[in-house]
Amino acid sequence: MTSPRTLPTPGSALTVRTISADDHLAFLRARRSASFLQTPAWGQVKGEWRSESLGWFRVSTSSTGEGGSTDEGGSATEETLVGVALVLYRRLPRIKRYLAYLPEGPVIDWGDDDLAAWLTPMTAHLKKQGAFGVRMGPPVVTRRWSAASVKDGIADEAVRRLGDLVPTDRDHTGARVVSQLHELGWRPQVVDGGFAAGQPRYVFQVPLRDESGVARTEEDVLMGMNQLWRRNIKKADKSGVEVTTSTGRDDEDGDLKAFHDLYVHTAERDHFTPRPLSYFRTMADALGGEDPDRLRLHLARHEGDLVAATIAIRVGAHAWYSYGASSTEKRDVRGSNAIQWAMIRDALAAGADVYDLRGITDTLDADDSHIGLIQFKVGTGGEAVEYAGEWDLPLNRALYKAFDVYMKRRG
Repeated sequence: MTSPRTLPTPGSALTVRTISADDHLAFLRARRSASFLQTPAWGQVKGEWRSESLGWFRVSTSSTGEGGSTDEGGSATEETLVGVALVLYRRLPRIKRYLAYLPEGPVIDWGDDDLAAWLTPMTAHLKKQGAFGVRMGPPVVTRRWSAASVKDGIADEAVRRLGDLVPTDRDHTGARVVSQLHELGWRPQVVDGGFAAGQPRYVFQVPLRDESGVARTEEDVLMGMNQLWRRNIKKADKSGVEVTTSTGRDDEDGDLKAFHDLYVHTAERDHFTPRPLSYFRTMADALGGEDPDRLRLHLARHEGDLVAATIAIRVGAHAWYSYGASSTEKRDVRGSNAIQWAMIRDALAAGADVYDLRGITDTLDADDSHIGLIQFKVGTGGEAVEYAGEWDLPLNRALYKAFDVYMKRRG
């Protein structure tokens, strides 16, 4: 006769509380992928914000028979960590109240039909921490467009934006998440063209596995690129462009400083405000300290001259092109193509599922100043991807409105 086993009873509850960085990281390591913005180390990078690791616990109550562990009511409880998040708290000027920000998170089961069961205990916890509002970026895809479709859209004068094109795929989970968030009172952040102060809603990605989950080879990926990309990669190789890598930690070899010098040059040419070298030093040390394979610096040189430099980040099976820089000189040796190909090959070697070139705008207007960016990325043969975007939930409407006005004035 077999011994009685613990039997589950209907229903289980989710609770949320602060967890250690070690428990947070252990949960992420057990997953195929999660955003690097949801790693404990990212809280160190964003040192001007207060950070907290959150955990979702499923508390199950079971009836027990002989030999089971029981409480006074004849039942046993079990707690399982089922979700995590990195929360960044931004303080309002002069008062101790915060905007709680979960960039590209939280890391929960977004496919659950009952998102309120996950989000309600989260917002209750954040309110106790002094949050007047919550901003999050659900890591769920809503639509995808193939490179061929995007290319045709750029050539069609009647098409102005990605939304004018029929998507290659509509994600049912993403659509359900958007619908539920509206019902739960969350507000979508309105973004003009896809770029925002937060994280990008539109990105460009190169799948590194086919639809059946089989890993693509280097030849597969290369043949998926357009003719210009393949020709430029070959030209860079024949010209003698060499790509080296390093961790950038402690910058003993000066690679991070070399990257930053070229990055500042790129910022002056392309008219954007560069981050200081100290920011990248903190990033390399924090992310690399959490996992030695998390961040990789790539440097492309031609005859000793630095012609392109990038920072790549990987969490599990998701690899990102995070920052890039290129020289105005020697553009004919195609260092930018060579360095991208090196990063893609590294992602393939690491067993990644996707190579993510990060943000694009949703413009397909040939006269738009951003069109060159999407044309460059389309050449990789990947796909344009739309995420659900960032959403806000005011917890104190007066303070939330004041913060919104304050941020708009700051620009």
